[in-house]
Amino acid sequence: MLILSIALACKSKSNTNEPIANNTTEPTVQEVAVKVYDKILGSFVGEFGDNKISMLISKAANDSVAGRTVVGGNDRPFEGIVTLKDGLYTITAKEPGGDKHDGTFNITISESNNDIVKGSWAPFDAQVTPKKDFVLQRKEFKYRIDVGFYPQASQRILKAADVEELTKFQLQMMRNEIFARHGYCFKKKEMRDYFEIEDWYVPDTVDIKDKLTELEKQNITLIKKYEQYAIEYGDDFGR
Repeated sequence: MLILSIALACKSKSNTNEPIANNTTEPTVQEVAVKVYDKILGSFVGEFGDNKISMLISKAANDSVAGRTVVGGNDRPFEGIVTLKDGLYTITAKEPGGDKHDGTFNITISESNNDIVKGSWAPFDAQVTPKKDFVLQRKEFKYRIDVGFYPQASQRILKAADVEELTKFQLQMMRNEIFARHGYCFKKKEMRDYFEIEDWYVPDTVDIKDKLTELEKQNITLIKKYEQYAIEYGDDFGR
């Protein structure tokens, strides 16, 4: 009787383990493709004509690719196809076409160095803007409060003494630095020219209303107040 109980227990244990053994199957073709194409996912930044562009590749599975670009105050999605041949990823992707500046990206990424994106962009309407060639470097956006000339505006509540001696231009830069630290892509070319030379600045979004901290919102209100004083009374106000 004891022998029979042991035998039944061993058989039951063996049956319990069988599904685990069956799980060790070879990955499907789709799973292999997803794993391989994961190498090109991420954010890439570089010069794009007179502006800085951020390109985010968020999907690359089988033969499809999708993502978005942030440049010149615009945030545009793209979709297309991706292939891998002889160690080179080749992407052809198009923007929706609802904006007069939309166009087609032709991109290559080396399998041995997937931190570099090379390619060109051509507008659907050749009369709107010229074709652009670009080389982008992998660089992820990261919100930091220790960058810029006025990092204190994102670190602590400002007092009148922190701003009352600043010029209108300095106040404007202090306020816009807060937005830049959140990756805001400025529509005004003046602001883009000012921030895009900074290595820490990565354009990532065109809407930061929900990203600002309460501390930053309070400081923006104070800075705006003194900007208005500077407009009304000149830069000598407070000196």
